[in-house]
Amino acid sequence: MSALKRFFVEKVEEQTVLCGEEFEHAKNVLRLGVGDEVILLDNSGVEYTAVIAEAAKKQMLLNVLGKAVGDKEALVDVALVFGYLKNADKNEFIVQKAVELGVKKIVAFSSEFSSAYMNANKLERLNKVSKEAAKQCMRSVAPVVEYAETLEGALHSVDGYTNKLFACEFATESRANLAQLQGSTAIVIGSEGGFSRAEEELAAAMGFASITLGKRILRAETAAVALTSVVMFSLGELGENKGAGTK
Repeated sequence: MSALKRFFVEKVEEQTVLCGEEFEHAKNVLRLGVGDEVILLDNSGVEYTAVIAEAAKKQMLLNVLGKAVGDKEALVDVALVFGYLKNADKNEFIVQKAVELGVKKIVAFSSEFSSAYMNANKLERLNKVSKEAAKQCMRSVAPVVEYAETLEGALHSVDGYTNKLFACEFATESRANLAQLQGSTAIVIGSEGGFSRAEEELAAAMGFASITLGKRILRAETAAVALTSVVMFSLGELGENKGAGTK
């Protein structure tokens, strides 16, 4: 038996209306109808089992049967802060994989060498990708993708994190031990042009530790996924969980 299909709604009540894109997907793609059971998600971490009671032309009415706290969320708080890229597909790839790996906060930013620009439609698209990825990997929370117009603003968005990692291609050594991470962790990856020396100095002044990803230059999207994977493994979120703690 396949898993119940999952849908995000703004608010779950005893009787909940499914409309918009989620309704269109349920009706026209999945061909769901009266009597089918689904999971409703409101980004609170709770999963609500519901049954479709009515199906109209533009919405469905669902009756909630029960609820339970989702068990797929990471125990540790990890944020990915990445330089917005020129290629839309690459930005979507980064968001998708970050969500699958368990990242709880995602921030895109423009920096000194950035050559791509964000707008409302692009940001909306990235948030849609986040929701689709969350449903696919059975998470109960889809991280909200935020945008910071400057690197400084992006760095401030993760002020409270215990570990702050700044991936820098001209760093000669890592100033943080990735194998011994504990607690909340913020990861910062640059765009195609990387970071300037001034940006590294800014990050250092704000408590970020520059790290190297090895002797080979990685594409920005590769660096984002690779470093996130290493951090998640070190924190016990890939493989055996070692109880690294939460933020």
